[in-house]
Amino acid sequence: MGKEIDQTTFGAEQTGEFVERLKQETETLDRWRADGGLSETGYVGGFELEAWLTDHNLFPLNCNEEYLKRLDYPLVVPELSRFNVELNGTPQSLKGGALRRLEEELNETWRHCLAVAKEFEATLMMIGILPTVRERDLSLQNISRRNRYHALNREVLKMRGGKPLELSILGEESISLTHNDVMLEAATTSFQIHLQPPASEVSRHMNASMILSGPMVALAANSPFLFGKALWAETRIPLFEQSVATGDAEHPERARVTFGSRYLTDNPVDLFRENVARHEPLLPTLFDSSDELPHLRLQNGTIWRWNRLLVGFDELKIPHLRIEHRPIPAGPTIADMLANAAVYYGAVHFLARLREPPEANLLFAKARDNFYRAARDGLDAKLTWLDGREIDVRTLLADEILHMAREGLVLLEIDEEDIERYIGIARARANSGQNGAAWQRAHYEKCAGDLFRLTADYLALQRSGVPVHEWPL
Repeated sequence: MGKEIDQTTFGAEQTGEFVERLKQETETLDRWRADGGLSETGYVGGFELEAWLTDHNLFPLNCNEEYLKRLDYPLVVPELSRFNVELNGTPQSLKGGALRRLEEELNETWRHCLAVAKEFEATLMMIGILPTVRERDLSLQNISRRNRYHALNREVLKMRGGKPLELSILGEESISLTHNDVMLEAATTSFQIHLQPPASEVSRHMNASMILSGPMVALAANSPFLFGKALWAETRIPLFEQSVATGDAEHPERARVTFGSRYLTDNPVDLFRENVARHEPLLPTLFDSSDELPHLRLQNGTIWRWNRLLVGFDELKIPHLRIEHRPIPAGPTIADMLANAAVYYGAVHFLARLREPPEANLLFAKARDNFYRAARDGLDAKLTWLDGREIDVRTLLADEILHMAREGLVLLEIDEEDIERYIGIARARANSGQNGAAWQRAHYEKCAGDLFRLTADYLALQRSGVPVHEWPL
């Protein structure tokens, strides 16, 4: 959720000043781009993993502040709710053993997190939506004690004119309810994949990321249940979109959580101009210096596109652009998540390097439609591909995307042994049709809807480290 702020309320004059600084910083970023001041270093990968703290009954446990203090680990930080934490990976240059190093570091961090959780008679889980979470768990009583989160809640409701959030999802079953705060968002935990290409290649990689979002969410889906209802394969997608809806139904392009409105132009800074033009500031905090574009970055941090462009600075203060690929849920295992990352890194690089840009052959509206079809139907989805065919996603993955991913990883000079391992995991998942969502649904049917047994068996299999395509029922 980003950097902490020092206040929770904002006046009109302050908001006006924030907008002016935001415009200035956006033009500064474009000047850096035009002058060749953005980093051409690439390709660098990393991730953020959001996880659940649960008690021995497998209910969310609201102790992240005390837990993180005891943990004292710089790669693990708070999240919106007091029962979520975020684990980060050290960025790696995408070559050689980079994927293996990311996996080894995450395994080490995870083991340390689990050991400290035991001291609280708790554990951690990696899953898109915890099947046992209850609506009453998602209340302001469980919001993390940071100014940013309280201000976010206040400003979203202010933009809605004080009206509660409305949630409506139609899937295998349906759900419709109202909720008085933004804490529904706390039920959506993800594995966010970061990619820093050279600045001159950002637009091509960003557009390829949007094209791949449908197949990626189908491959990785792991969030089929909410409040006891079987909904979408990746229910996290509509849940997050509706959990911070600011209420402007007449202007859907202003949604804070969105697939986007179009492909990027050759100038990626146009996306930040869109942030200024379409989105009122949610957290208009003023900073003393604009050297590292704090107003632009804060504004960008309150617009959650499923593929989000970020601005960062390296140790030498050289600015870079990187892509945050957000469609992927947490879990089921670390091996599964690194396989997802491998498919994304390889396939996006392959598509971005094609002589003819793939976005010329797939309308943006089709890429967007693919994304929501895949989130709804998972590995049973039918998608429209670059040649105009409608094709079932398992065939698309097996016949095209996993081959692209392998070739892209070869171009990046990833170790052959690692390519075979991670692409092999993804291929076996696509061939079997068993991702996390499919396993959860099958378990639910076999065990007559017992979500507690489902969650307990899921946790035991997650601890085994065996990829989800091998999980028994």
